[in-house]
Amino acid sequence: MVRLPLSPDELERGRRLGALLRHARADRSILDVALAAAISPETLRKIETGRIATPSFATIAAVAGVVGVSLDALWAEVHPSSVGALAPTRAGRASAR
Repeated sequence: MVRLPLSPDELERGRRLGALLRHARADRSILDVALAAAISPETLRKIETGRIATPSFATIAAVAGVVGVSLDALWAEVHPSSVGALAPTRAGRASAR
């Protein structure tokens, strides 16, 4: 499978995500957080430095849970222009507000 290069916007979102998770980690070591999230310390380091700009949802959910940040808060910070743009309906589909 050929993977297309990431756009500048995607790379910037990855850097913002990494910086937010690094800030939330505070004084905890990479090793402690990575082990608690069941990922490798190297993966966490790459996410925090923006080298993995599009980590999996499961990885982000695990790290966010360990550092105490809600996924809603992460989304709002990483995608500030899209907050409130779409709201899920009862059937699970997104609809414009």
